Amino acid sequence: MADTLDLPPAKPGYPTHPDAQKPAARGDVITGDRYWSREFADREWEHMWTKVWHVGGRTAQLEEAGDFITHDFRHESVLMVRQHDGSIKAFLNVCQHRGNLLVNTDEGGVNGQFTCPYHNWKWGLDGMLEEVQDPEDFPKGDPCGKLKLHELACDTWGGFIFFSFNPDPKPLLDYLDPAPTLLANRDLDNWVRVVRRKLRVNTNWKFASDNFNEAYHIPAVHPQFMPMIDDHYSTTVFEMYPSGHNRMIEKLQPSSRYEDAQQMKPLWAQVLSEWDIDPNDYDGRAQEGRKALQEARRRLGPSRGYKYFENFTDDELTDQLHHTLFPNLTLTGTPEGLHVFRTEPDADDPNWSTFDYWYLVPKVEGQTEVATLYGMRPYEEAELETDDYADYEANIAQGDFLTQDLSLAVTQQRGLHSMGFKGAYLSGQEARVARFHEVLNDYLEGRR
Repeated sequence: MADTLDLPPAKPGYPTHPDAQKPAARGDVITGDRYWSREFADREWEHMWTKVWHVGGRTAQLEEAGDFITHDFRHESVLMVRQHDGSIKAFLNVCQHRGNLLVNTDEGGVNGQFTCPYHNWKWGLDGMLEEVQDPEDFPKGDPCGKLKLHELACDTWGGFIFFSFNPDPKPLLDYLDPAPTLLANRDLDNWVRVVRRKLRVNTNWKFASDNFNEAYHIPAVHPQFMPMIDDHYSTTVFEMYPSGHNRMIEKLQPSSRYEDAQQMKPLWAQVLSEWDIDPNDYDGRAQEGRKALQEARRRLGPSRGYKYFENFTDDELTDQLHHTLFPNLTLTGTPEGLHVFRTEPDADDPNWSTFDYWYLVPKVEGQTEVATLYGMRPYEEAELETDDYADYEANIAQGDFLTQDLSLAVTQQRGLHSMGFKGAYLSGQEARVARFHEVLNDYLEGRR
């Protein structure tokens, strides 16, 4: 019988780094000025942003030699381009002649050379100057072959393109450790970004790093999750790593905050039913349905097109794994895909930031579309969608968890200016928030 077939042996539930620490914090004070002071923002740029790795895009955007993307960070524009040998290089997007932007589009392709629109200087894909007008008219001699675009460190992992302003950064895999190990069961190089949305929000960039480092806000902000996501700290796994990155794992089961957590909830019953589990069998012991769901997805997943389930641990078949990578990148793995969140500071005003949300998914055999926050989307690289948050909030259903989070980001930014706020008073389950600020302080004080 199909339901008695031998199953692959269960994999370890939560592969982790051997140096994972129980959350603990020094107790550095988290005051409001960190979120609105221009002086503090300038210190972040000088001592932290110019030292770390940044996500610039996806390798899928650069299919052929000459394909390029640009990414703006504060006042810098970064140009990433596919080379003839298949590698990717990153440069500051500025012509070395008179300082004009070399490229003024988000992405595109060139046939072997970038041409500055001001004076037709031509630069090779490797950044070397190849042609100029009137090469004989330069007192120092023809600049071709002498000048080169300002090159940045560039590397890739998981289909993400990273760059760093640091001329000698820590190797990317060392910097990301242990995230590549923790996410190794997901073939992220080949997962497709089906949502790509950028919002301009009236809040400091640190809001998202704070927010995604705790689940304490879920009952107040996301109550719709509680029938099937256990946000209670007693059942949540909290980890911190020497690299400054963190992880939080929430079980897929009714929240332990409910007094009747073991009674079947309609949404949880629907999830179980979709995998041929009779919810009535688990009424009175609803949380035990999580293990039954893991077994069902292990057994039925491949035949339903979810071949990638074979690579997952049992817990990856159900739970939400939130990886908060210092300073501003969150990768939330679910059985269906990977939610990517990134915030970056405004060029001039620390009260504003950009918030990026991407959704990456594996291909499910037999399906041409995938469910997202914004309805069904095709399995193809998404076009960029941009909005001011106010417009986004007005046009998106209020049940969207991003509007729930970002509406609080805006009101918190106002509150952080108050003379009545003396410093954050954190619970134990918010220790990763404290840890994030302590790592930031370590950068600002030269300890990292």
